[in-house]
Amino acid sequence: MSEVNMSSFSHYMDDEYEKLFRRVNPPRVVIDNESCKNATVIRVDSANKYGILLEVVQILTDLNLIITKAYISSDGGWFMDVFNVTGQDGNKVTDEAILDYITKSLGPESCFTSPMRSVGMKQTMDYTAIELLGSDRPGLLSEVSAVLTNLKCNILNAEVWTHNARAAAVMHVNEETGSAIIDPQKLSLIKELLCNVLGGGNKNRVAKTVVTDEVTHTERRLHQMLFADRDYDRVNDDDFDEKQRPNVNVVNWFDKDYSVVTIQSKDRPKLLFDTVCTLTDMQYVVFHANIDAEGPEAYQEYYIRHIDGSPVKSDAERQRVIQCLEAAIERRVSEGLKLELCTTDRVGLLSDVTRIFRENSLAVTRAEVTTKGDKAINTFYVRGASGCIVNSKTIESIQQSIGNTILQVKGCPNDSKSVPQDSPTRSLFSGIFRSRSFVNFGLVKSYS
Repeated sequence: MSEVNMSSFSHYMDDEYEKLFRRVNPPRVVIDNESCKNATVIRVDSANKYGILLEVVQILTDLNLIITKAYISSDGGWFMDVFNVTGQDGNKVTDEAILDYITKSLGPESCFTSPMRSVGMKQTMDYTAIELLGSDRPGLLSEVSAVLTNLKCNILNAEVWTHNARAAAVMHVNEETGSAIIDPQKLSLIKELLCNVLGGGNKNRVAKTVVTDEVTHTERRLHQMLFADRDYDRVNDDDFDEKQRPNVNVVNWFDKDYSVVTIQSKDRPKLLFDTVCTLTDMQYVVFHANIDAEGPEAYQEYYIRHIDGSPVKSDAERQRVIQCLEAAIERRVSEGLKLELCTTDRVGLLSDVTRIFRENSLAVTRAEVTTKGDKAINTFYVRGASGCIVNSKTIESIQQSIGNTILQVKGCPNDSKSVPQDSPTRSLFSGIFRSRSFVNFGLVKSYS
């Protein structure tokens, strides 16, 4: 039997075993809107497996829920999570459709996801996925979208991140007819032209274009791409604002054979997903965790071991964990002015809009492009090409070119106010066992 067939057979047996295990030990989801005054409490109990924490966090994050507190425990064969969540408005989650989706997605009816595969793997015939990686520069998104427009490709969805002089994007494109791109010659031409654009004359850094009909969860894939590209290695440490850098610390708790990771940073949406995703992709297992993000600052505490069962073994490994977690948090930091565009979708729309940005010397630091029905709903974070603050007259000119009702200015997302810094070792070893136990979630009464 060939090596490929053996591998497929092994994955099949793993899948069948875990399906049986889940039937014998079905997961249980409890959603409670009574015990906590200002949040919905979601408790998930299930058989433990590698990557399960990321699956749960991903489902909650994809619903745009805000996780204000979390307690995770997965020592042994059982996994227990408790999350305090709210909607975007800061209120409890009361929408029955959302609550039902959570129950079905995390409970016994949830579809099986193999731990051997990436979370969120799917296949579709509606679009072709294109992964892009290259050196960041002003006008890059404009050039990429212009190439696709010239090839008569429609960009349905796209997410673009920039970090440490690198740019990564996952784009979903299709033909003008609405079908996925399957012509081998056209696909080859797309790859060739986009690689030329991404290279940008920089022979020292790799430029990559991957075309596929199988894509992972977009945001997780962006993390994986930049991690593989080593964007955590800083080009020039002196250029980075220390006040904006998250406070990450890693120490070993020898009595319990854990490494304890503590992270203090400004809170923002999807912060927990970004850190859990990175720990998982670095092949660390989270045995316990404690999350507190009720204020402007978020505090995260993880008790981890490598998948081989060992804690962090050396100072070099410790520094790598710190750098990778810093990078994971920084990638999604929304630097610059936030612009939202909503209009009727058409082929070439993204190319036209980003060309106007480029002509007005704006650089896109992050972008989210979505299509809902016949509407294009795009969000851009922009700043001056040289990194300066965007002039109000420049924005007025751009709005006149695009349309005042089509392009809305949402202000600068970065608040320059400093956040009080507590000790980085706050609750280092006692956090999840004493001061921040289930009492904080209203699930267990305190008799002290």
